[in-house]
Amino acid sequence: MTRRLLLFVLPAGGFLLLALTLWLGREQISSLPRPSFWRPQKTTQTFPPSSSMAAPTATPTAQYQASSSEVLPQETKAAYVHAIMHPEATVLPRLQCPEPDASRYRYLAEQGENVTEPIRYFIALDLRQCVSLLPRLLGSIVEAIRFLGPRNCALSIIEGNSDDGTGEVLAALRPGLDALTTTYYFKSSDINPKQGDRIQKLAQLRNMALQPLVDETEAAKFSTRNTTVVFLNDVAICFEDILELLHQRRILGADMTCAMDWTYVGSDPTFYDVWIARGMNGESFFEIPPDGNWNSAWNLFWNNPSTQQRFSAHQPFQVFSCWNGAAVFTATPIMDRTISFRAHREGECLQGEPQLLCKDMWFHGYGKIAVVPSVNLEYSNENGKRIKEAKGYVSRWVSTPGHKDELIEWQLEPPKKVKCIPNYGSQFFEAWNLTQPGI
Repeated sequence: MTRRLLLFVLPAGGFLLLALTLWLGREQISSLPRPSFWRPQKTTQTFPPSSSMAAPTATPTAQYQASSSEVLPQETKAAYVHAIMHPEATVLPRLQCPEPDASRYRYLAEQGENVTEPIRYFIALDLRQCVSLLPRLLGSIVEAIRFLGPRNCALSIIEGNSDDGTGEVLAALRPGLDALTTTYYFKSSDINPKQGDRIQKLAQLRNMALQPLVDETEAAKFSTRNTTVVFLNDVAICFEDILELLHQRRILGADMTCAMDWTYVGSDPTFYDVWIARGMNGESFFEIPPDGNWNSAWNLFWNNPSTQQRFSAHQPFQVFSCWNGAAVFTATPIMDRTISFRAHREGECLQGEPQLLCKDMWFHGYGKIAVVPSVNLEYSNENGKRIKEAKGYVSRWVSTPGHKDELIEWQLEPPKKVKCIPNYGSQFFEAWNLTQPGI
């Protein structure tokens, strides 16, 4: 009997220890306190409560400046910058990515003769403590900038509280990006989400990344109607992943497209952003019972057959909300100051800011939101390789004989109710537009 008990307890203890390790490692960017068995979303940052749909506001920050406390030797920083600016570099490890089909995406780089045309792609990130991921993450972004046209693109990065050299590398990138003639916004913030009102501070960091779009002097560089935001988590992403999300938003006529993100707690990949993502039936992507177990994580869209069918066919499908490691969306409601990232209002479900962003997009007529299941992401080079092998690179699916991009028959009304999960023991459905102004 004792031996049987040990056989049960030891694996369970190992699973909990691994889950706890993930929890502690990502604590600074999870969106709210959760039960110990909840795996936090990696960068689901929540923004300050607001009584109105206010645009992001300027937050005091300091430009990054070198100091005697820097942790990376000059030659190490130079190696990172070289790896980021040169995709063929092999000195530093990174997820290996295929070359995208240029003919599929070439139209995305179209630009008129006038070099003063508005910037069309605004790439935004909040980064912390992820220096080893930068060759892949920033390297893919630089490849995308070169492909789309450096003058077509702007890159906005907010870094904070890193002691691994992340900020040093990001600052050292400026000469290379300036030489590309792309617009680079970079600030290092001393905002620490672990001190004081954590959610409020996480909110400031996210909004700061979008600040140039609403800044009085900078906004003129962008087009209210034609600029697209590419907002990335600290993921192992390929050049083709970025292009495919942009491509699908364009051909679908979508307001927003998202990837699928995954994590490894056991031997099999598990969909990661389950707290944020909701289907068009208002449900989470997989069922989580009141005891919080993830035993059904393999059974995605268990009660939504049409979505499950499109997911299995690697074709985009409409959702109520998503983020999933990478999101591409229209800049119009941001620049119009119609919506911004925010936290839940009084009386509203406790939920992450990407879900609230999607909710507000629906309310203001931007409900064409889709997940692109051919884009699969993880949060490290090692597991990024595993997930690409398990779920496939984009090029694997779009090059399949007979492949065609299927359009979405958009549902123009959101689900009447959406599942709220403030904690596992009290899951419930509530009206999708609860607390919206005028409702």
